[in-house]
Amino acid sequence: MTIMTITLLSWWGDLSSIQQIFWGISIVFSVLFVIQFVLSIIGIDFDADADGDFDHSGSVDGLDADFTLLSVRSIIAFFTFFGWTGVVALSGGVGSMVAVLMASAAGFVAMMVVAYIFYLFMKLQSSGTLNLNNAIGGVGQVYLPVPGDKNGVGKVQIKVQGSLRELDAISNGQEIPRGAPIRVIDVIDDQMLLVEPVVVDDTKYLE
Repeated sequence: MTIMTITLLSWWGDLSSIQQIFWGISIVFSVLFVIQFVLSIIGIDFDADADGDFDHSGSVDGLDADFTLLSVRSIIAFFTFFGWTGVVALSGGVGSMVAVLMASAAGFVAMMVVAYIFYLFMKLQSSGTLNLNNAIGGVGQVYLPVPGDKNGVGKVQIKVQGSLRELDAISNGQEIPRGAPIRVIDVIDDQMLLVEPVVVDDTKYLE
């Protein structure tokens, strides 16, 4: 082993269990945070659902249903700040329980900030010169389930005017589940898509 490897192993062995946990979380999620940032810069969407039960929308302090708190981006932000706050707190002589509480608070704030930033970004992206009529005939994918018989509003991701958009959608037929491919057949009141399910071989329609 190299001197650097021996030094790192020695440093790691000198850490307490709680310090190893915080450092491990910090390192892993900091790497993911950087990867996510780089992918976002080059235009690749990193925010796929971590799990169907994690991602949801709802009203939070007056925000409308477009605000999505739990996503891959916000979860990575939570654990990145959770880990580093814990490391700093323990280095400052704080007890383990207090460090966990401080780290959790910092992670939650980071998660809220990231979620709100992307909420504003999606609002900005959906405003301005966007003409939803240009989406008619286009094919996309369900992001949040679209209820059947116009009994509620879901969300779809679809490329409109050269950009991938996340837009409100309703369906005349049966409920369309998350991840299902859809086709836009009409625009309701210039602000909502009327969609129907379609069968495609892959997800090239999102490229």
